[in-house]
Amino acid sequence: MPCMSKKRIVLVEDERDMADLVAVRLRREGYKVEVAHDGIDALALVQSEPPPDLVVLDIMLPGMPGTEIAAKLRDDPRTVGVPIIMLTAKSEESDIVVGLKFGADDYVTKPFSMAVLTARVDALLRRTATPSTPEKAFRQAGPLRIDHQRYSVELDGKPLTLTLTEFRLLAALVAAKGRVLSRNQLMDQAIGLDVIVSDRNIDVHVTMLRRKLGKARDVIETVRGVGYRFAADTGEQDES
Repeated sequence: MPCMSKKRIVLVEDERDMADLVAVRLRREGYKVEVAHDGIDALALVQSEPPPDLVVLDIMLPGMPGTEIAAKLRDDPRTVGVPIIMLTAKSEESDIVVGLKFGADDYVTKPFSMAVLTARVDALLRRTATPSTPEKAFRQAGPLRIDHQRYSVELDGKPLTLTLTEFRLLAALVAAKGRVLSRNQLMDQAIGLDVIVSDRNIDVHVTMLRRKLGKARDVIETVRGVGYRFAADTGEQDES
């Protein structure tokens, strides 16, 4: 279904035939698509004003790899919140973790169907536009302060750099107040309904989130055979 407004997407893919196919499909879905075929041009395009609504980014690129582009975008205040979907021919979990470590919100492994890619794009843009818990401005959860208006998290007063997916995973677990959430529940809340992903997808995102939490990583507990729960005491407070 075409999107209601023309969101701008930057597609970075060095295989020109593949780039043309993806661009045509996304434009058919109602998106405005701009294409770059190498890393240096891609970085300049994404950092132009205004920044795009989403980036579809291949990892293997001439000039500059996609992981380096993602890292630079996350270090730039103008683009830190731009959602990134990483395209990769590698399906090993260690390779996927690398992409998420550098700031990707989601990943699609080649070969992929256009329907899957467009579903991931649609879901990520919906998540960006829709606040996860609009009834509360922020939640205090143990050493974490979660700001739902700014999509930001502080650990003991120091800001954490989380992707949108990581933020929504953490927010969902905190909102559950100690209840166990299955992987399917987390998929629905953090990635989106009707988007086909594997259990491993959620597990990889949780792994990255725990790494970023550092000394507070144990607040996310694994319940074997079921899912995950937030183990710290939570308190709620309106924005003052």
